[in-house]
Amino acid sequence: MSGGHGAVEGSNKRVALLISVLALCLAFSETAGKGAQTEALGANVEASNQWAYFQARTIRATVLKTADEALALLPPGANEAAVQAKRAEWGKTLARWESEPSTGEGRKELAEKAKASQERRDLALHRYHHYELASAAFQIGIVLASAEVITGIAALVFAGGLLGIAGVAMLGFGFFAPHALHLFG
Repeated sequence: MSGGHGAVEGSNKRVALLISVLALCLAFSETAGKGAQTEALGANVEASNQWAYFQARTIRATVLKTADEALALLPPGANEAAVQAKRAEWGKTLARWESEPSTGEGRKELAEKAKASQERRDLALHRYHHYELASAAFQIGIVLASAEVITGIAALVFAGGLLGIAGVAMLGFGFFAPHALHLFG
Protein backbone atom coordinates (compact mmCIF):
# COMPACT_ATOMS: atom_id res chain seq x y z
CA MET A 1 0.00 0.00 0.00
CA SER A 2 2.89 2.35 0.62
CA GLY A 3 3.98 1.96 -3.03
CA GLY A 4 0.70 3.52 -4.15
CA HIS A 5 1.01 6.22 -1.52
CA GLY A 6 4.52 7.09 -2.74
CA ALA A 7 3.30 7.34 -6.32
CA VAL A 8 0.56 9.74 -5.23
CA GLU A 9 3.07 11.84 -3.32
CA GLY A 10 5.37 11.95 -6.36
CA SER A 11 2.45 12.93 -8.58
CA ASN A 12 1.37 15.62 -6.11
CA LYS A 13 4.90 17.02 -6.06
CA ARG A 14 4.92 17.27 -9.87
CA VAL A 15 1.50 18.94 -9.80
CA ALA A 16 2.70 21.33 -7.07
CA LEU A 17 5.73 22.17 -9.22
CA LEU A 18 3.47 22.82 -12.21
CA ILE A 19 1.26 25.04 -10.06
CA SER A 20 4.32 26.95 -8.85
CA VAL A 21 5.56 27.50 -12.41
CA LEU A 22 2.09 28.62 -13.51
CA ALA A 23 1.91 31.01 -10.54
CA LEU A 24 5.33 32.45 -11.45
CA CYS A 25 4.20 32.95 -15.06
CA LEU A 26 0.99 34.53 -13.77
CA ALA A 27 3.05 37.02 -11.75
CA PHE A 28 5.02 37.93 -14.89
CA SER A 29 1.91 38.37 -17.02
CA GLU A 30 0.13 40.44 -14.36
CA THR A 31 3.17 42.70 -13.96
CA ALA A 32 3.54 43.09 -17.72
CA GLY A 33 -0.20 43.74 -18.05
CA LYS A 34 -0.17 46.49 -15.44
CA GLY A 35 2.85 48.07 -17.09
CA ALA A 36 1.18 47.99 -20.50
CA GLN A 37 -2.03 49.38 -19.04
CA THR A 38 -0.14 52.24 -17.36
CA GLU A 39 1.73 52.97 -20.61
CA ALA A 40 -1.55 53.03 -22.55
CA LEU A 41 -3.17 55.43 -20.08
CA GLY A 42 -0.15 57.74 -20.03
CA ALA A 43 0.10 57.81 -23.83
CA ASN A 44 -3.64 58.47 -24.09
CA VAL A 45 -3.40 61.46 -21.73
CA GLU A 46 -0.36 62.72 -23.64
CA ALA A 47 -2.21 62.45 -26.96
CA SER A 48 -5.23 64.26 -25.50
CA ASN A 49 -3.04 67.08 -24.23
CA GLN A 50 -1.31 67.43 -27.59
CA TRP A 51 -4.61 67.47 -29.48
CA ALA A 52 -5.97 70.07 -27.03
CA TYR A 53 -2.92 72.27 -27.66
CA PHE A 54 -3.41 71.69 -31.41
CA GLN A 55 -7.04 72.84 -31.10
CA ALA A 56 -6.01 75.90 -29.09
CA ARG A 57 -3.54 76.83 -31.82
CA THR A 58 -6.26 76.32 -34.44
CA ILE A 59 -8.70 78.58 -32.56
CA ARG A 60 -6.05 81.27 -32.13
CA ALA A 61 -5.17 81.07 -35.81
CA THR A 62 -8.83 81.36 -36.80
CA VAL A 63 -9.25 84.46 -34.63
CA LEU A 64 -6.10 85.99 -36.09
CA LYS A 65 -7.16 85.19 -39.68
CA THR A 66 -10.55 86.79 -39.02
CA ALA A 67 -8.89 89.94 -37.65
CA ASP A 68 -6.54 90.02 -40.65
CA GLU A 69 -9.45 89.69 -43.06
CA ALA A 70 -11.28 92.50 -41.26
CA LEU A 71 -8.23 94.76 -41.54
CA ALA A 72 -7.93 93.93 -45.25
CA LEU A 73 -11.46 95.25 -45.77
CA LEU A 74 -10.63 98.70 -44.37
CA PRO A 75 -10.30 101.42 -46.98
CA PRO A 76 -6.76 102.75 -47.46
CA GLY A 77 -6.09 105.64 -45.12
CA ALA A 78 -3.55 107.48 -43.04
CA ASN A 79 -2.68 104.35 -41.05
CA GLU A 80 -1.99 102.22 -44.15
CA ALA A 81 1.63 101.52 -43.12
CA ALA A 82 0.58 100.51 -39.60
CA VAL A 83 -2.17 98.23 -40.94
CA GLN A 84 0.25 96.55 -43.38
CA ALA A 85 2.86 96.13 -40.62
CA LYS A 86 0.27 94.53 -38.34
CA ARG A 87 -0.95 92.23 -41.11
CA ALA A 88 2.65 91.18 -41.89
CA GLU A 89 3.27 90.48 -38.19
CA TRP A 90 0.12 88.37 -38.02
CA GLY A 91 1.16 86.51 -41.17
CA LYS A 92 4.48 85.53 -39.52
CA THR A 93 2.66 84.49 -36.37
CA LEU A 94 0.22 82.35 -38.36
CA ALA A 95 3.08 80.68 -40.23
CA ARG A 96 4.89 79.99 -36.94
CA TRP A 97 1.75 78.53 -35.39
CA GLU A 98 1.31 76.26 -38.42
CA SER A 99 4.86 74.86 -38.22
CA GLU A 100 7.48 75.60 -35.61
CA PRO A 101 10.17 72.89 -35.80
CA SER A 102 12.51 74.65 -33.33
CA THR A 103 10.07 74.26 -30.43
CA GLY A 104 7.86 71.48 -31.79
CA GLU A 105 4.80 73.55 -30.94
CA GLY A 106 3.43 74.26 -34.40
CA ARG A 107 0.17 72.60 -35.43
CA LYS A 108 2.05 70.29 -37.79
CA GLU A 109 4.46 69.14 -35.07
CA LEU A 110 1.70 68.84 -32.47
CA ALA A 111 -0.34 66.62 -34.78
CA GLU A 112 2.71 64.40 -35.39
CA LYS A 113 3.39 64.12 -31.65
CA ALA A 114 -0.25 63.34 -30.91
CA LYS A 115 -0.35 60.63 -33.59
CA ALA A 116 2.87 59.10 -32.21
CA SER A 117 1.33 59.08 -28.71
CA GLN A 118 -1.79 57.40 -30.10
CA GLU A 119 0.39 54.73 -31.76
CA ARG A 120 2.21 54.10 -28.45
CA ARG A 121 -1.17 53.83 -26.72
CA ASP A 122 -2.47 51.38 -29.31
CA LEU A 123 0.65 49.22 -29.06
CA ALA A 124 0.41 49.17 -25.28
CA LEU A 125 -3.26 48.18 -25.49
CA HIS A 126 -2.42 45.30 -27.85
CA ARG A 127 0.19 44.12 -25.36
CA TYR A 128 -2.21 44.54 -22.46
CA HIS A 129 -4.86 42.36 -24.11
CA HIS A 130 -2.33 39.59 -24.76
CA TYR A 131 -1.10 39.74 -21.17
CA GLU A 132 -4.66 39.60 -19.84
CA LEU A 133 -5.35 36.47 -21.88
CA ALA A 134 -2.08 34.96 -20.66
CA SER A 135 -3.10 35.69 -17.06
CA ALA A 136 -6.48 34.06 -17.58
CA ALA A 137 -4.82 30.95 -19.06
CA PHE A 138 -2.42 30.72 -16.11
CA GLN A 139 -5.20 31.18 -13.56
CA ILE A 140 -7.40 28.51 -15.13
CA GLY A 141 -4.38 26.22 -15.44
CA ILE A 142 -3.67 26.64 -11.73
CA VAL A 143 -7.27 25.82 -10.87
CA LEU A 144 -7.31 22.71 -13.07
CA ALA A 145 -3.97 21.45 -11.75
CA SER A 146 -5.16 22.03 -8.18
CA ALA A 147 -8.36 20.12 -8.90
CA GLU A 148 -6.28 17.13 -10.04
CA VAL A 149 -4.76 16.84 -6.57
CA ILE A 150 -8.25 16.49 -5.08
CA THR A 151 -9.91 14.39 -7.78
CA GLY A 152 -6.99 12.38 -9.13
CA ILE A 153 -8.18 13.00 -12.70
CA ALA A 154 -4.92 13.17 -14.66
CA ALA A 155 -6.55 14.94 -17.61
CA LEU A 156 -6.96 18.03 -15.42
CA VAL A 157 -3.22 18.42 -14.90
CA PHE A 158 -2.60 17.97 -18.64
CA ALA A 159 -5.24 20.59 -19.42
CA GLY A 160 -3.63 22.90 -16.85
CA GLY A 161 -0.23 22.35 -18.48
CA LEU A 162 -1.64 23.05 -21.94
CA LEU A 163 -3.20 26.27 -20.67
CA GLY A 164 0.18 27.18 -19.21
CA ILE A 165 1.77 26.68 -22.63
CA ALA A 166 -0.98 28.81 -24.20
CA GLY A 167 -0.34 31.47 -21.56
CA VAL A 168 3.39 31.49 -22.31
CA ALA A 169 2.56 31.84 -26.02
CA MET A 170 0.29 34.82 -25.28
CA LEU A 171 3.04 36.38 -23.15
CA GLY A 172 5.43 35.95 -26.07
CA PHE A 173 3.01 37.53 -28.52
CA GLY A 174 2.43 40.42 -26.12
CA PHE A 175 6.12 41.03 -25.68
CA PHE A 176 7.55 40.29 -29.13
CA ALA A 177 4.67 40.59 -31.63
CA PRO A 178 1.66 42.41 -30.19
CA HIS A 179 0.26 43.13 -33.66
CA ALA A 180 0.58 39.54 -34.90
CA LEU A 181 -2.74 38.43 -33.42
CA HIS A 182 -5.71 40.74 -33.82
CA LEU A 183 -7.73 39.76 -30.80
CA PHE A 184 -9.69 42.87 -29.94
CA GLY A 185 -9.78 45.01 -33.08
